[in-house]
Amino acid sequence: MVRTVRTTSTATVMAAVLAAAALGLAPHQAQAAPARTIAAFSEAAAAAPAVTFHDIPGSGGITLKGNVFTPAGAGAAGSKYPLIVLPTSWGMPQIEYIAQAKKLADSGYIVVSYTSRGFWLSGGEIETAGPKDIADVSAVIDWALANTPADAARIGTGGVSYGAGISLLASASDPRIKAVVALSGWADLIESIYSGRTQHLQAAALLGGAGFLTGRPGPELQQILGDFLGSKLDREPQMIEWGKKRSAAEKVDAINANGAAIMLGNAWGDTIFPPNQYAKFFEKLTGPKRLEFRPGDHATAELTGLLGLPNDTWTNAHRWFDRYLKGAANGIDAEAPVQIKPRSDGGYEGYADWKSVGSGGAEKLMLSDSEHLFTGVDSGANGGIVMLSSLLDQIAQAPPTASIPLLPRAFAAVWQSPRYEEERRVRGTVKVHTTVTPSKSDGTFVAYLYDVGPLGIGKLISNAPYTFHGKQAGQSFGVDLELFSTAYDVPAGHRLAVVVDTVDPLYIEHNPTGGQLTFSSPRTDPSYVSVPLREQ
Repeated sequence: MVRTVRTTSTATVMAAVLAAAALGLAPHQAQAAPARTIAAFSEAAAAAPAVTFHDIPGSGGITLKGNVFTPAGAGAAGSKYPLIVLPTSWGMPQIEYIAQAKKLADSGYIVVSYTSRGFWLSGGEIETAGPKDIADVSAVIDWALANTPADAARIGTGGVSYGAGISLLASASDPRIKAVVALSGWADLIESIYSGRTQHLQAAALLGGAGFLTGRPGPELQQILGDFLGSKLDREPQMIEWGKKRSAAEKVDAINANGAAIMLGNAWGDTIFPPNQYAKFFEKLTGPKRLEFRPGDHATAELTGLLGLPNDTWTNAHRWFDRYLKGAANGIDAEAPVQIKPRSDGGYEGYADWKSVGSGGAEKLMLSDSEHLFTGVDSGANGGIVMLSSLLDQIAQAPPTASIPLLPRAFAAVWQSPRYEEERRVRGTVKVHTTVTPSKSDGTFVAYLYDVGPLGIGKLISNAPYTFHGKQAGQSFGVDLELFSTAYDVPAGHRLAVVVDTVDPLYIEHNPTGGQLTFSSPRTDPSYVSVPLREQ
């Protein structure tokens, strides 16, 4: 039997959330556990939205554990409400979105949230946003239309991280979806965790570990994860094909044809799904669209909102749904579609499109000196720790640092600009062009851009890895590398430094023992870093 609960406040709901999380059942109990509800709070809550917990039929006959928030007074004859479906994040149970679901129901939405297949008490195995996950979204929509007063003409999907990726993919296959809010998600899975042909070790290990702890990875995921972390290059084509099937960027034509209004949000320092791939995907969308970037790491920009606290990301998510599911004239469609917040005390900046973010032009710093490195040793320059370093930058403006003068030159190449007399406002994607001569056929290096103060302490602005295989030893080749997009203000009196080394704990490196790399700047093809700047 399904029981109805009426909520009195977000604080009360979150108390129940925390209690449920503390008493959560292990994933292996998924098939045996009965439906559960939160106890009723008080008769005074009669005017509040109702939450009910359900077993929802998923695709292929599995059961998805979900909850439904219904506006107060729903059930009047003929009353229909816009529907929002929220698949949960990787490793999260169905209570993840309770605070936001209640707020949405308060404003007149039917909200259905469910635990993604393979996790916690939902059935099936983890498919990593595969076809069965996408079919689940349509199955949940079907169920909601049959069992709630939801309006078939006004349907939205959304979520954080895994829920964002699934929602985007669902908008390519289900034309009933009219609006999507995809927060801290991915559009290109390969570009996210295999950029520069380099495995993002900490990100993949974190996701894999969380999957085994909170769910049941399917055999395909186990195979792919083992091949990926085991650097099985003979399986690279299969891994790339697997990732493409799970990338909305590969289905952008279908998304555009269906015409859903797409809002994307991410953090500059997202160490699982870096921002570049979202920006490229955004530029390919032809329907109503919005792109927001803020300081932080993976899902940290949305976190306070999930706890029911004021949050810019969720405020704009509600406005987006209101505009495209209710037709509200709230002005969000008249605002600049690209909204970014720099990693400083500055407010939001609006741009007409992504390419306008660096509209002040690009400053070229020539990398004219030849540098020779021994590989396989961490110089001390690195991108930090997954989920932690960029969170510290968000909270305290304390990104990873390195003493640039003390970096060992045998293991780190360093180029520095002159000191700037005026502030430099870096906006967008920094690009590095150089020529590399390896002593071995395989190798990895990581490029970093630092803001260097008067004492030589460098604050990390951005970085990106690059790996090559099958090159001829002693033969030079050109490299064009995009660093992860950012918005960072370099104070007057500081300088920029480009650092290259060959080991970073964030990534798997492929440097053979005794390998060496030479970075040069041929006269016919000079090396440089291109730094996009905001228009003064």
